[in-house]
Amino acid sequence: MEREVLVLATGGTIAMRGARAVPATGPSELLAAVGLDRVEARALLGVPGAHVTLSDALEVARTAAAEAEAGRGVVVTHGTDTLEETAVLCDLLYAGAAPLVFTGAIRPGSAPGADGPANLLDAVAVAGAADAAGLGCVVVFGGEIHAARTVRKVDSAGPSAFGSPGTGPIGRVVEGRLALRSRPVRPVRALAPESLDFRVPVVVATLGDDLEALEAPADGAVLVALGGGHLSPAALARLRGAVARMPVVLAVRPERGAVLSSTYGFEGAEGDLRATGAIPAGPLSPQAARMKLLACLGAGLRGEALAEAFADDDP
Repeated sequence: MEREVLVLATGGTIAMRGARAVPATGPSELLAAVGLDRVEARALLGVPGAHVTLSDALEVARTAAAEAEAGRGVVVTHGTDTLEETAVLCDLLYAGAAPLVFTGAIRPGSAPGADGPANLLDAVAVAGAADAAGLGCVVVFGGEIHAARTVRKVDSAGPSAFGSPGTGPIGRVVEGRLALRSRPVRPVRALAPESLDFRVPVVVATLGDDLEALEAPADGAVLVALGGGHLSPAALARLRGAVARMPVVLAVRPERGAVLSSTYGFEGAEGDLRATGAIPAGPLSPQAARMKLLACLGAGLRGEALAEAFADDDP
């Protein structure tokens, strides 16, 4: 390794065993099992991904970012259910050079074909590689390297559980070596949220839904619009009312989508949605858009400052 590496363990399938998998393995045991017993490891949490709270995610992100700012490569092992959300939060909080790498497993350690050991070895290889400088936060899984800003969980049970539908992986790990094909766009500035203690629901538009859910009390919302940013006339009216009360971020349902600007002219097309004052999130997934909105609110951004924070995401 060309850089010192620290492993921060938060739990998840990579640390589980048994016929019906439950947490069973600490970070030092995971590393020793793959011959990395000299790599420093620290336990932060010990929970399934579904049990991670917003305050947990902020603690993990702050800790990982602080260690990476000191020049270490950092690996975070995390449950795959919410790995992409904590990873994108780390990316929002961190603007340094040392790599910050998330990984985990889709199969418990006691299962045939357990993928945790290989994923951990690959993640440590990336975190310790000199060529990984400047990547920011990435997800290493199934031999692929994905930017935290674009990654999504795409498979509930297969070993290639993560993908980047809009961009593809930025590289691979081959025989323990980093093979980069591109470099991700990094955030213009790092956010420093004091907390993520806000109510921000994700409201998904569906056929025949007038988005009554947008009328519920909230600090903000992510609206997942149809197609390239489209709604029915009734849903558009609900959106206008919601934007008058709180910040609303616009994502879209297609995995390789973005909010269009000027293709359609029917009522409820993308121009109408943009005119409401809702904030387009470009190709960000709904869950990534929600995490960014939470971090922006926690950092005190409102109004124009909040819109500017999302401007780089809107093509």
